[in-house]
Amino acid sequence: MTAMVRSSALQGYATLMHSLGVEPMPLLRRYRIPAGSLTDDDALLSLRSCIHLLEASAQETGCADFGLRLAQVQDIRVLGPLSIALQNAPTVREAWDYTARNLFIHSPGLVLSVHEKSSLIEGASEMTAEVRLDRMPSHKQTIDLCLADLHNITRLLAAEQYELRAVTLPHKPVAPLAVYQRFFGAPVFMEQPFAALHVSQGTLSADLRGANHALRKITEDYLARHFRVPGESVSSRVRLALQHTLGTPQGSKNDVAALLALHPRTLQRHLAAEGNTFEMIREETLKEAALHYLRETEMPLGQLADILGFSEQSAMTRSYRRWFGKSPSALRRELQVEK
Repeated sequence: MTAMVRSSALQGYATLMHSLGVEPMPLLRRYRIPAGSLTDDDALLSLRSCIHLLEASAQETGCADFGLRLAQVQDIRVLGPLSIALQNAPTVREAWDYTARNLFIHSPGLVLSVHEKSSLIEGASEMTAEVRLDRMPSHKQTIDLCLADLHNITRLLAAEQYELRAVTLPHKPVAPLAVYQRFFGAPVFMEQPFAALHVSQGTLSADLRGANHALRKITEDYLARHFRVPGESVSSRVRLALQHTLGTPQGSKNDVAALLALHPRTLQRHLAAEGNTFEMIREETLKEAALHYLRETEMPLGQLADILGFSEQSAMTRSYRRWFGKSPSALRRELQVEK
């Protein structure tokens, strides 16, 4: 099934394109996005098409920071029906927790996670943004846009209590690092495991001024009635756990089972019922990460082996040959030519 996204995700797209002197219609037609959908926030678009659109728009306009610029012409309404509940939550943490649980309403291919402890900054919390698609295309502009929207909306909600400590990108910046640092007003670290904002814990605990709890309840009841929460498979939960433990000692079957509050045999039984095994999911997750890091970063192969959890670079090379029929260096050259 094709992952969709509400057209509100492209809020301000035509305005930005025109301001950059480029007519948006040819690109919209190329990726089969109806022009009328840009004024219909409830229209559903192919997430893959939107990802390709943003990458192509950056190239056509010669604007490497296209995703960041698009965020500047967007506002909290980019999240469509979720935005009302978001603005009327008691605290920033509860606002984003609710959004993370219900982001499938906006798009099942976008994932937001809120973590009490930052993986990078001592004493900070972490909000990660991910895009999940089969055969994932290059999506740097989409990640930049997601992080920029997350930054702008959190700053709006937390007001003067917003404190951004750092930003991490899972790829090499497509614009000069200074552009990112100027936009976010915080240190930016590239080629990290996840796209994330690292904020002070006071940011998440900030109360939302003017929150209307009655309106929030009405909105949540409406969303609960009209949008069914998809049952997440155990396979999906295992895949997510492996993505977060990749390259660490906590990625074994027993460790993942503990993270999911399941006995290892129970985990194995659920996966078998879904036609899967832990080993199959782990191999698939590792393969996807291996391709991502080669395509989106320029990190040395020795560092890549460490991040992927290989004991030595030669073991990683053997896995690349098994998965892709060529060495990491040969595959990287091929991917660079494709770009």
